[in-house]
Amino acid sequence: MVKLFTDIDLDGLGCGIIAKLAFGENADVSYCSYRTLNQQVEAFIDISENRDAQIYITDLAVNETNEKKLAARYQQGKHIRMIDHHVTALHFNEYQWASVKPEYDSGKKTCATSLFYDYLIEQGLIQRNQALEEFIDLIRQYDTWEWDENNNIDAKRLNDLFYILNRENFEEAMLKRFAENPQTFYLTETENMLLDMEEAKINRYIHSKSRQTVQAVIDDYYIGIVHAEQYLSELGNALNKLYPHLDMILLLNVSGKKVGYRTIHDSVNVAEYAKRFGGGGHPKASGSDMSAEAFDKFVIKVFNLPTLKPDTDRNEFNIKEAKSGTSYKSVKGEISFIRPVNENMYVVFHNGKKHESLFTSYEEAERYIKRTYGSWLRYDQECLQQLAETFSKKIEEVKPAYQHLVKKLLDTFEKKEK
Repeated sequence: MVKLFTDIDLDGLGCGIIAKLAFGENADVSYCSYRTLNQQVEAFIDISENRDAQIYITDLAVNETNEKKLAARYQQGKHIRMIDHHVTALHFNEYQWASVKPEYDSGKKTCATSLFYDYLIEQGLIQRNQALEEFIDLIRQYDTWEWDENNNIDAKRLNDLFYILNRENFEEAMLKRFAENPQTFYLTETENMLLDMEEAKINRYIHSKSRQTVQAVIDDYYIGIVHAEQYLSELGNALNKLYPHLDMILLLNVSGKKVGYRTIHDSVNVAEYAKRFGGGGHPKASGSDMSAEAFDKFVIKVFNLPTLKPDTDRNEFNIKEAKSGTSYKSVKGEISFIRPVNENMYVVFHNGKKHESLFTSYEEAERYIKRTYGSWLRYDQECLQQLAETFSKKIEEVKPAYQHLVKKLLDTFEKKEK
């Protein structure tokens, strides 16, 4: 018997499909989360009838107890092979029976499915299949978020389909597809229709959750926190793009007692941060159980914080990097302006007072405002109303003179400082 323990996500499912293609009916696949893996592995290897089974573990890492048991099993001449790509599991490379490889020699990021396939090809345990290889690379691109960098929507849609169909139906459909057409991978017309419907549903969910996000400073990180139980990858990615001034986004599932950690910044390693709470994963996408410490930090202590608002993308007058100045509003209702001094220097006004420091880019000034005050780009109507009241004009009179009046307002602030 060939026993595979693998993750419950798309990358883990890819390993399960490969195992069944390689070993047929001899393959027995157990899909595990990082919370259930060790219990299942320990229960399996402790049964004497399983002593001759070929054991594979992919996309997950066992705890120290099982690590020692597997090492002892290998020393007895029994089969064990662990394949992973998470940096938090690199210490397993000390063992002959384990291979942890986050990147290929070319610098391209790996996933468990691609590494498992490579291993089986090297061992002559599976035949090459063009359609399967295209499928595997879509999994790799999605799992490493390379799809987002390259705008490869097919990779994201494959993951969406995985969750729409559920694991059993998805696996059955893929195995049948590879058998019928080994030349190229494709999605059916019906599957694409389902995906279009799901995409609309996801967009509505993201729109709702983007207005339920709070900003908190925790452990020297600026963190966006939101409660969510579905579409975690899509939501985490969208919120990071909506609020790029934040170091990371935390996705809380209180009922499931889980925390998801997402970032888009190379300077932030959420895998390392998740380790503080007993979790781990990728540098930009990780998870952990919701421990008592995590619950206290991420739920109780931030409960009364106000929610953020995403920047509007429909403004005509109050737009970013405007030469006259751009206006923001904080969670407390305070007003800020970013004004260019020259091409390489910007000044910030907050509540009519000039900030002491100058900023070397618009992005730096905006980041300061958003991190310090929890601000967002003000709507045109608010800005027009402020100028109308300040200069005793009708809004229709303000519109054609908008940039001039903003400059005049900020000049007033400058004169007060002097």
